Amino acid sequence: MFPKRVICVLAMMMAGCTSLPNAPQPDDPTFAPVMPEEDVINVEPTGSIFNQGQVNSIYSDIKAHRVGDLITVQLVESTTAKKNANSQSAKDSSLALNALKLGGATVNVDGYDTSVSMGGNNSFKGQAKADQSNSLQGDISVRVVRVLPNGNLVVRGEKWLMLNNGNEFIRITGLVRSEDVNADNTVLSQRIANARIQYGGTGDLANSQERGWFSKFFNGPYSPF
Repeated sequence: MFPKRVICVLAMMMAGCTSLPNAPQPDDPTFAPVMPEEDVINVEPTGSIFNQGQVNSIYSDIKAHRVGDLITVQLVESTTAKKNANSQSAKDSSLALNALKLGGATVNVDGYDTSVSMGGNNSFKGQAKADQSNSLQGDISVRVVRVLPNGNLVVRGEKWLMLNNGNEFIRITGLVRSEDVNADNTVLSQRIANARIQYGGTGDLANSQERGWFSKFFNGPYSPF
């Protein structure tokens, strides 16, 4: 019988291995909605109905350009990557010492001469191949969280979908030029600079696609095999 303390420690270790503290969660404060800034009210009434903060210019459409405005990102992402790697190394070493001679006669120890010879060889051969392709299409609305002095927009947003026994999410952050925003407040994902696009899931289906920590260790760089 194992002591109760040992059982408790093992249970805590197993629970820690199965939990993912850095797993994405809904209602993340980082992706919380950003409220638009309040309009500046003139101290002295001018009598004009024109509001400088509501438009980009007189000759342009009303597009997202303020903090809190919405932009619809059209996801059009497609990547293909192939990689082949081969490595091979070999090393041979040998050492030989002639038997000792004294007065022209070979010195023997218990009937054995004193000559020494040794050798060794080592070889390594490794091969790796990767062939990966990804495609992501869809729409997601994001908010303007900051307007830079040069007019570029810092956008951020996420979308969560609950499907069966798990959740799927899409997260986007990046920089958008105000000129790249179309009249209908849409922009292609290929026009987003420093884009960080995350698409993944949580729950039973996502966990079934992950390898356990024990198998990851033996397939990692610290594995002795």
